[in-house]
Amino acid sequence: MTSNYESLHRQCRTLESLFDSKLTSYSRLASTISRTHDDVEAEGSRDRWKDVEMELDELLAKLEETNEQLASLSNNAEAPLSQSMMRAIQRHRDVFQDQSREFRRTKTNVQHALDQANLLSGVRNDIDAYKSSAADALLAERGRIDSSHQMTDDMIQQAYETRAEFSSQRSSLAGINTRMMGVINTMPGINNLLSMIKTRRRRDSIIMGLVIGICLILFFTYMWR
Repeated sequence: MTSNYESLHRQCRTLESLFDSKLTSYSRLASTISRTHDDVEAEGSRDRWKDVEMELDELLAKLEETNEQLASLSNNAEAPLSQSMMRAIQRHRDVFQDQSREFRRTKTNVQHALDQANLLSGVRNDIDAYKSSAADALLAERGRIDSSHQMTDDMIQQAYETRAEFSSQRSSLAGINTRMMGVINTMPGINNLLSMIKTRRRRDSIIMGLVIGICLILFFTYMWR
């Protein structure tokens, strides 16, 4: 019976020491997450604290089992334990309860830290998405402005080309106008020639009328005789 007690006592002390060490690491991880607010999912912190948490759960289960075995020894009336052994068993039971409470409290703190870190990470992602969206909107607006500038340049170029064409047409019209003025300047001589032709025709018509009239007079005079 004493050998069983000594074995369970040593095993319990070893498990308590391991549990304290792991619990310290677990608490430090919670403090690190709360301080840095890193993206837990992205950087693998979730795997780290989950592994530590599983190890603590396993150690706590082993501690509970060992304490139950010690309690069975203390309840054996056929082989009673000494007072020092009973006090040691009670102390192990108290340590187990304290460690269980501390583990639950630390687990709550870790979960709170993880939730806060993930929340802040989500806020950062939303901000980054908003900044990216705003940048895309600015780039799109700049593209529209550049397009407007290009359209304005094209219109100005067309205006220059139209002005050049008008200038060329104006030069052509000036040449035509010069030629027309030359033709108009020659019109008085043509008018004089036409007037002379008309005058000669009228004179010839008068002469022919006089000749015909004289011939008729002579003809009728001859007939009346």
